[in-house]
Amino acid sequence: MKIREVIVVEGKDDTKRINMAVKADTLETRGSAINEETLEQIADLQEKRGVIVFTDPDFSGEKIRKTIQEYVPGVKHAFLKRKDAAPDHKGSLGVEHATPEAIREALKNLYTEEPDSEPLISRQDLFEAGLIDGPGSKGKRILLCDELGIGYVNGKQLQKRLNLFQITKEEFNQALARIEEEK
Repeated sequence: MKIREVIVVEGKDDTKRINMAVKADTLETRGSAINEETLEQIADLQEKRGVIVFTDPDFSGEKIRKTIQEYVPGVKHAFLKRKDAAPDHKGSLGVEHATPEAIREALKNLYTEEPDSEPLISRQDLFEAGLIDGPGSKGKRILLCDELGIGYVNGKQLQKRLNLFQITKEEFNQALARIEEEK
């Protein structure tokens, strides 16, 4: 599988793991403190080839993702499920721990931000689905985010993430139904 876009990752171990799964060029941010020069490189690459942001499913990865998203509109996002990013031993979550199959799956399900669109999913929809403000809501959010492949977010950020990536009510309801079936 050859990827035309440049994949933005956090470090060299992520690059090694990506190259085990697909043929692609990567750009490493070297941590969550992205400097102006790196952001300029990402913007230039977005214009020339397109960019896929593929960061770890943790706080630092989300920070990098948000920084890039604000600076370079229109980038694509690949999300690794938390269970696929866990090492066999105790340690941090990361792309470097994912199998080639999990990486290829994440790269098949890309999302592009659509920041100026009308909300498709309301806060009331989230409440009625038991995803916020109730017992077990965090666990259900984890399952939903994994099912949709959008990376885990807390209750306050879930509506924003669903709408940012244009998850329709139909997709939302289908994902909820699949979660219920698996129980």
